[in-house]
Amino acid sequence: MKTIKLLILLLPLFCFSQQEKIKQLDINLTNYEYSFPVQFLELSNQRQYLKMAYMDIKPDNYNNKNIVLLHGKNFNGAYWETTIKALTKEGFRVIVPDQIGFGKSSKPDNFQYTFQQLTENTKKLLDHLGIEKTTILGHSMGGMLATRFALMYPETTEKLVLENPIGLEDWKLVVPYKPVDWWYESELKQNYQNIKSYQMANYYDGKWNADFQKWAELGAGWTTAPDYARVAWNSALMYDMIFTQPVLYEFKNIKSPTLLIIGTRDKTAIGKPLVAEEVRKTMGNYLELGKKTQKAIPNAKLVEVANTGHLPHIESFDQFIKPLIVFLKS
Repeated sequence: MKTIKLLILLLPLFCFSQQEKIKQLDINLTNYEYSFPVQFLELSNQRQYLKMAYMDIKPDNYNNKNIVLLHGKNFNGAYWETTIKALTKEGFRVIVPDQIGFGKSSKPDNFQYTFQQLTENTKKLLDHLGIEKTTILGHSMGGMLATRFALMYPETTEKLVLENPIGLEDWKLVVPYKPVDWWYESELKQNYQNIKSYQMANYYDGKWNADFQKWAELGAGWTTAPDYARVAWNSALMYDMIFTQPVLYEFKNIKSPTLLIIGTRDKTAIGKPLVAEEVRKTMGNYLELGKKTQKAIPNAKLVEVANTGHLPHIESFDQFIKPLIVFLKS
């Protein structure tokens, strides 16, 4: 009993120690190197000039097929590293943007985040690169963005791939609305231990390894920086975008051949702590949501990845990449 009490007393000190070891990252990740060269596209959005970071990897064995990888809310383009290597090996040109507010891209002081705005920025990048047709792949929040892209630019979207996208259910129907200021205060409290605890519980079912650690540390690096408040504010604005701009009601209008890659253990749903336990149990059930979404999207295929949570391309890479490559080549 004394040992248990001692461990409880020491736990906060251990967490503090872990946080102290996290490398401090500046607001645009200039002191963090991605695995591939990063370029920047200058944008004029909402009366301000911004820079959108992106990686454009064109292999020597280019097969004249392109794919855009859209990151989730808690990540940036860097976490596609292994996916990029596998796709370029097969001859695909891979374009990986950091959306405004993420990664190495600009973090504006004031910005109205909409999926339409982010989609338009992504289309400007493709126009800049001279890409007329491409597969659009989106993970998590990137899945909502990929859906909006396919709806706005069906002539550009050769194929659509959704990897554990959020927004397969309309959370505003069950979660009480919270203003941007509330989300901002919540984001200011983020640190390494909070990020790790959330990801262990919601992404990896209590598991942890070096790959999971790597991406958690990248997200936590901002929380130790002096200008983290601006990152937190942009993040809060994005929560409002996610809650108020659902895309699932328009799944029926998607014209592109679509592949759903769903880690069926996933239980991700934003706002769970804000609802009663009986409601919480109904949220984020990807085993059911994947099947429901397949029926909602015309010409959609579903690949279920068993014993896998929110990040198949990190947790179960082989089960993610094999069906993806088959779909891209079909």
